[in-house]
Amino acid sequence: MEKDIKSNKKVRIVGYQSGKHDVSYCILENGIPIIHEELERLIRIKEPWGDGLKMYFERIGEESKVDYFAFGNPYFAYTNGKWDSRCSSKETNDLRDKVLARDNAEFHTIGHHKSHAANAFYSSNFNNALVFTLDGGGVEENGTSHALTVWQGEDNKLTPIELIPITTLNVGSPWRLYTGEIFGLSSGYPKGNQSGTVMAMACVGDSNKYFNDFYEGFVIGGGGHNPKVWDNCKKYKEIANKSEQDKFDVAASLQKATEMVIKNVMQQYIDKYNPTNICLSGGVSLNCLMTGKMLDWWPNIKFYADPIPYDGGLCLGASRYLWHHILDNPRIEWKDNTTSYLGPKYNKEDVLNSLQESELDWTEASDEKVIDLICDQKIISVFGGGSESGRRALGNRSILADPRNENMKDIINKKVKHRQWFRPFAPSILREEVKNWFEHDIDSPYMSFVLKFKESIRNKAKAVVHFDGSGRLQTVTKNDNKWYYNFISIFKEKTGVPILLNTSFNDREPIVETPQDAINCYKGTDIDYLYFYDYNILVKK
Repeated sequence: MEKDIKSNKKVRIVGYQSGKHDVSYCILENGIPIIHEELERLIRIKEPWGDGLKMYFERIGEESKVDYFAFGNPYFAYTNGKWDSRCSSKETNDLRDKVLARDNAEFHTIGHHKSHAANAFYSSNFNNALVFTLDGGGVEENGTSHALTVWQGEDNKLTPIELIPITTLNVGSPWRLYTGEIFGLSSGYPKGNQSGTVMAMACVGDSNKYFNDFYEGFVIGGGGHNPKVWDNCKKYKEIANKSEQDKFDVAASLQKATEMVIKNVMQQYIDKYNPTNICLSGGVSLNCLMTGKMLDWWPNIKFYADPIPYDGGLCLGASRYLWHHILDNPRIEWKDNTTSYLGPKYNKEDVLNSLQESELDWTEASDEKVIDLICDQKIISVFGGGSESGRRALGNRSILADPRNENMKDIINKKVKHRQWFRPFAPSILREEVKNWFEHDIDSPYMSFVLKFKESIRNKAKAVVHFDGSGRLQTVTKNDNKWYYNFISIFKEKTGVPILLNTSFNDREPIVETPQDAINCYKGTDIDYLYFYDYNILVKK
């Protein structure tokens, strides 16, 4: 394969994920992701059933040459002797087989947790790392089920250390149940998993009050099949319904139990292998409260979190595992970070046509003009470049505001996001400024870690400081996103604050994908302006 690269041949891997949620596909060329799309962004409903392979053929077509297909979720392709038409159908697989024969290509099925681990390790710049995957459960190629696995990453190889049986430990499945049963929040289709709301509550509750019950629910094992978990659902639903503070106490206890059970498991492997670096993946690693605390638990270890740790990243992980581990291609060194902006880009004509159909007026404006509007306490939605892969908007599909205004959080929660008053917003910060504002100086390009602000500086960015003095930061470099870095830099020049309040450009729906999605969301909320920054187009109602 190295010879192919040197001869300028592009080796093309198509990865896909089908199943009950997080349906997606991706394309890698010579190991580098060039596109990644999730079904929910296109159909505007969160976590639908679907067929990622069918999505690929519909979006890209069957004419494009393929060298390899990689499937990263074995269980949902073929079970109990039949195809599940809601995810991966016989017709779609027949089309894949036709392309395989035409292009003399190969098809590889890669295990669920192996794909998670691969996406974390190979998207990092670590040459060696201990890799942990944490989720609600997934199946490997041999049919075994796991919700927590441990791997050793060394150069371009990934070796399993231990795959803990799903009946022994499962954190993700109870969280999904608790989110719905105790808190009455959505835990999947069609509104998505709202576990983040539970994490937001945890910061204002008593974490010791109900700790033991939740901890036991995890360590007994079995996830959703664990009677202790169902007992907790019934018991703590009644308690949580008594008052808002009771609900916060339950959330805080659940959060602490999660942190302690994961810490205790990880500590065993850290003691044994003494790693310098750790990579994290799986849906549970979206718990950024927990990942942030890992920096205090193990201060001598460097951490990297998968940018798409939930199942939407399985297609990328399967493709990366195929490219590096199976085909034995060398590691790719990312400049700062692997990009998360893998969605399609839209041209000026796309934008103007959508504006014309929506009968909205627009004018030309510079970045400096838009920053002036933010300083004037206006709420700005921005749209440009390729959309972000992953759960978090990182500047290309974002709603931005002034972090200095302590009322801004309440304004956006009420008038734009239409969500609970206690939900926090993220600080996007210039990477070189992190040491001046936070207690840890780390890379967090995908909003993967919650850190404490330095106490002396919290009053300068009140809108992005949570009740416990923390923030889920996004670090921004010029290599990661040149436009966003320069945009924040202009704000810093005008205000002395190298931070913008950043939240995803949506309103209880998937993050906007197309210019028309952006316009629809803008018109349906109290956002003041919409800025298509690629073309300096500023829209006002």
